[in-house]
Amino acid sequence: SSLPYTESWLPGPQSTQFYTRLYTSPSPKALLVFVHGFAEHVGRYDHIHPRFSEQGIAVFTFDQRGFGRTALDEKNRSKGSSWGKTGWSDQMEDIDFWLNYATKQVPGVPVFLMGHSMGGGEVLGFVTDTSSKYSNTTKLLNGVIAGSPLITQTYPAPKILRWIGAKASLITPYTLIPADVKIQNLSRDPAFNEAYAKDKYIKQTGSLRGVKDMLSMGEVLLNERWKQWPSNLPVLFIHGTDDKITSHDSTKTFHDKIQAQDKKFIAIPDAYHELQNEPNGVKEQMVEDVISFIDTHLS
Repeated sequence: SSLPYTESWLPGPQSTQFYTRLYTSPSPKALLVFVHGFAEHVGRYDHIHPRFSEQGIAVFTFDQRGFGRTALDEKNRSKGSSWGKTGWSDQMEDIDFWLNYATKQVPGVPVFLMGHSMGGGEVLGFVTDTSSKYSNTTKLLNGVIAGSPLITQTYPAPKILRWIGAKASLITPYTLIPADVKIQNLSRDPAFNEAYAKDKYIKQTGSLRGVKDMLSMGEVLLNERWKQWPSNLPVLFIHGTDDKITSHDSTKTFHDKIQAQDKKFIAIPDAYHELQNEPNGVKEQMVEDVISFIDTHLS
């Protein structure tokens, strides 16, 4: 096929079928496992991920539980899957599973874990997990990349609403609530923003549990989890200074706090949230920054 990836429906944790993509390289020098953001899906990266595979970096990625085709593809999804049906503990289990799976598909090369937005918060949470559950998998990693990670929102939801939502999520965790993203805040490229609005695999809602976990764990990262950073695990943070969705300042604070021997923070002046869709050379620069981080951490 002329597609730069192979797509597969594969069984993951909790008997869930996942939509996955593998962008291969003839003889790859590295493997990048990528975790997408809230409400989106990996199909939104088919202009970005080939740039990695063309440079010898294989990419494995999957539509997360409760999102994308994994939740919405009528023909292939699991019976138990539905939009927003997810939570932090499930997401950690999924990352652990797919990281281990991907390293068997692309064996013998250095492995990197990258996430965008909610996925960025997830990868930071995964490697700072306080149980020792995921420490063996974390040891597989040569580095971590967090793009516009959700640590805190740029304009946080009111505390009272968050409190009510947290209480309600204990009773009906998968009740869907509005989770509108102002599409003009995604990127400064109207074409990408309009495509988001029309995307049949995107809904402007989230579940009580999914939203509560995502927001509260971001705060836990900022206040507590930074202390757990494995000091020998290299990390790159990239965030636009004009991100109106996730807070650039919180990412900078998290970067400053962690005791990593090898850490880097790249602030992209004036850039919005979706760096991978930003015009004026930003998306190309972001890809270059990630590739050069990978290249300098191959050994």
